[in-house]
Amino acid sequence: STRLEKTDFGELNWILAVLMTGFSILSFGIEQISIRRIAAGRDAQETLSLYWTHVLVSGLLFYAALLVLRFVIPSFHQSHALLPLLGIGKLMLFFSMPFKQVANGLERFRSLLWMSVCSSLVRSLVLILLSFFPAFSLETVVIVFVAGDTAELLLSWLIMRYGIKLPVRFSLNRQAYRALLKESFPQLGVTIFSSALARFDWILLGLLAGNVIVANYSFAYKVFEVATLPLLVIAPVLIPRFTRWFQVPLTVNKTNDLFTLLRIEMVIASLFALMLNMLWVPVIDWLTQNKYGLVNQRTILILSCSMPVLYFNNFLWTINFARGRLNMIFLVFLVSFLLNVAGDFLLIPSFGAEGAAIAYLVAIVVQFLLYLQQTKLEGLLHNSLPVLINPALAALAGTGALQLIDNAWAATFLAMLFYFILLILTRQLRKTDLQALQTLSRSKGQPEPG
Repeated sequence: STRLEKTDFGELNWILAVLMTGFSILSFGIEQISIRRIAAGRDAQETLSLYWTHVLVSGLLFYAALLVLRFVIPSFHQSHALLPLLGIGKLMLFFSMPFKQVANGLERFRSLLWMSVCSSLVRSLVLILLSFFPAFSLETVVIVFVAGDTAELLLSWLIMRYGIKLPVRFSLNRQAYRALLKESFPQLGVTIFSSALARFDWILLGLLAGNVIVANYSFAYKVFEVATLPLLVIAPVLIPRFTRWFQVPLTVNKTNDLFTLLRIEMVIASLFALMLNMLWVPVIDWLTQNKYGLVNQRTILILSCSMPVLYFNNFLWTINFARGRLNMIFLVFLVSFLLNVAGDFLLIPSFGAEGAAIAYLVAIVVQFLLYLQQTKLEGLLHNSLPVLINPALAALAGTGALQLIDNAWAATFLAMLFYFILLILTRQLRKTDLQALQTLSRSKGQPEPG
């Protein structure tokens, strides 16, 4: 982002948005179903073989379609000439998905870690080294992306084959594959809408506002995604755990522990949102030579408002997914997707990146309200309302600190101090929280004694 022109950076992210949306849809929702199957005790080898066959065939067909498009619509290819090359990298990542999901279902999280970070580590290290040389171009960046994605596929295969010791086989069992697709079909709609919800605004910004606006918004959105790192860590762990926990009736103690988990998630989300807004302009403008800080200040504020809601949504989604309520999840994603699309078309022409952020926030909030209404869990509403105070406490702490101190770093430290004091006073943090989280981390879903 610092070495590329905004038009090139915007083009890079626009192409990535198209490819990531396409490959996410091609997964057919099998990634979550495979985790649930393995966590429920189904054969991991069969699931891996079926999933690997699916991604291999569908991925190659999709890439072939990209090549055909190059000749059918040459003007499109001229405008986005790097699409086929970047497509190779994302195809490699798509091929690696079965290995990651099987590792997740088996709760081999150390293996999953290395499978998931390889590409990012390769890209980061190589791009940092290349940044010291003058020959730093968009084409160079794309080649590094492809190399990193290919390395991740190779490492994932090696870990699966020799670490987890599951051979990778091509499956011709049509009956088993049809059964997998049938089970995944309701999740297909969820995958389509969730993929579009995450990247459709990037695509529309490119079509309606141009690459410079895409560059601004995609930079803010990617930093926003990085700020949700705790959620990215927690979410894969919860799926297999919740799947086992909800196979038996929940005890009162287990239900209370779940609400403790939710409260801690909201504390963490609000803290990261607070830090993101307090440090955004000084840190980002310093890192990017004043390219992406101040210009995105309001955009990141709007996006960060959705951060606590995303944690809450993931908690509710995981409960319903573990219970197999895929049709309800599909309808929730459908409504939120349609709202997001309508908001994008209405707001992007007038407000650009900020309009896309507002549309996303509205869609996420509506999604939360629908989940809250539809999720059947004893004490949910009673325990949900108090945790919603956390974002308000973070906003109050940040506003108070800025009123007292002008220096951004000192104000951030003071805001965090105010926030933790408010958390203790309102009992959002309690002495028993650590014990509850330890109980959840050890639990394997069996009924508790007594």
